[in-house]
Amino acid sequence: MAVFKKTSAVIAGAVVISIVSGIIGGYVANRWFDETTQSTVTTGGTVTKDSLALAEVIKQVSPSVVSITTSTQSAGSGIVLSSDGLIMTNKHVVDSERVSYSVVMSDGTVYKDAKVLARDPYNDVAFVKVNANNLKPAKLSDSSNYVVGQRVVAIGNALGQFQNTATEGIVSGFGRSITADDGSGSTETLTNLIQTDAAINPGNSGGPLVTTAGEVIGMNTATAGNAQNIGFSIPISEIKNQIKSVQETGKIIRPYLGVRYVPLTPELARRNDLSVDYGAYLTSVLADSPAENAGLQKDDIITKINNDAMTASNSLQSLLAKYQVGDEITLTYVRDGKTQTTKVKLVQAPAS
Repeated sequence: MAVFKKTSAVIAGAVVISIVSGIIGGYVANRWFDETTQSTVTTGGTVTKDSLALAEVIKQVSPSVVSITTSTQSAGSGIVLSSDGLIMTNKHVVDSERVSYSVVMSDGTVYKDAKVLARDPYNDVAFVKVNANNLKPAKLSDSSNYVVGQRVVAIGNALGQFQNTATEGIVSGFGRSITADDGSGSTETLTNLIQTDAAINPGNSGGPLVTTAGEVIGMNTATAGNAQNIGFSIPISEIKNQIKSVQETGKIIRPYLGVRYVPLTPELARRNDLSVDYGAYLTSVLADSPAENAGLQKDDIITKINNDAMTASNSLQSLLAKYQVGDEITLTYVRDGKTQTTKVKLVQAPAS
């Protein structure tokens, strides 16, 4: 069995998924996990409009990539979201309440006493703020628009000492699920990840996975500890609502469905003689939740949200991430072999 490790560095000498807000959690700064091309085109030395030469990509993106360090010497990376100092990183990079954090820019500028604004209880995502006014925000893309084989670059604070290290690779797969370990015994389940063969090392956690157009499609979070060039990134499309929430309110506000479920696979469906191959098999429906109010029950299988069907790369978590508090969605589900629909109005997730 492969071991998956989160990718922050320390420098010193059938899983049941709990969906309280409609999404789950998981993480580690360079973590280990348990397994369950767009080409750069140049003409006469001139980079085409649609794709930058790799050297130009790295030059363009590097000012938007930071190193995050602590007084205890742990280290990770981050992505600049605004000129006034909002930065996104992995939760496991800034998970301690007992240390202070510093942010180091690509030009060596240091911002001390960075404030952790929010930690996502259901995903390996956190937001940090420094007092600045001239930072360069990264360009965020739509991670759902990319395909296996597309070239990508990972940038981050490799091993906690090689700042803004860049490695090249391709998108190796989508929709990956892993259980990651930060080395301290804490584990977390992450789903719908981008897999890449670009080298991701300890300290890269929280750094960007970018396309040859210089746009961020993922945030690097974990690597396979006993394999070569198997790394994982959280798709940026699954974080955009959290980014918007933090920008508008200073905290993460999540939509809440209120179910616990097992993600179905064709193999699991065959073993249990189920009528659908993909979906969310409900192991419980939480009391007084939107799901209960909409009539969902234990053993129902949710197969669609609105017109989006659940597949190997579209989990309940990833589909719910598209919506916000107050949205009304239509759930398609199977009960006793019969397909039914119900409407659900998403509310704010309770405090964890």
